[in-house]
Amino acid sequence: MAGLRPKYISFDCYGTLIYFEMAPAAERVYGGERVAPDQMAAFKESFSAFRLDEVLGAWKPYRDVVESALRRTCARHGVEYRDSDVERIYAEIPTWNPHPDVVEPLTRVGEEYRLVILSNSMVDLIPHSVAKLGATFHAVFTAEEAQAYKPRMQAFEYMIDQLDAVPEDFLHVSSSFRYDHMTAHDVGIRNKAFVNRGHEPSTPYYQVNEISSIAGLPGLVGL
Repeated sequence: MAGLRPKYISFDCYGTLIYFEMAPAAERVYGGERVAPDQMAAFKESFSAFRLDEVLGAWKPYRDVVESALRRTCARHGVEYRDSDVERIYAEIPTWNPHPDVVEPLTRVGEEYRLVILSNSMVDLIPHSVAKLGATFHAVFTAEEAQAYKPRMQAFEYMIDQLDAVPEDFLHVSSSFRYDHMTAHDVGIRNKAFVNRGHEPSTPYYQVNEISSIAGLPGLVGL
């Protein structure tokens, strides 16, 4: 589908716009002596699953999300957890960069549309990433401000309320069904773009416009 004309284009940030290096960061910390190469894929899969589980309850700082997920992952795999592990991984977040396909088309779309970020981030973390994206954003909202992480509906409701908008005003762009598109669907956001970066399978039920990169976004909105 092409020619969508939303009032706002909202984006997930990490994974969709910024290359999400949480799994590579964990491999840099645990690879070698503590986690054998043939066990690393399972270790990273557990770390991802526990991070999702950790954001489903009451809000807490993202550092605490990472710490709890690491502790649970280490316990599951019989690996020693050290307090320095979370510090090393968390400190990497501000250094992560955009996917190569992001800056040019995002900037082009931003010249015609109001761009918004809704991120599972912290107020002190997100500016480091936004500064690397090149485009001008109308608004940037974090889980810290919403006091809820995606995929909880409260995060999306916060964004909608802060913009004095309705769900029909948005085109929501994300590379994740589990964190974004399922809930966007449930809150009534009809227009959705799934950026298929290969880390989640597509599914037609949620009625998304599938693109392989942000380079496909201008075509969806008539540019």
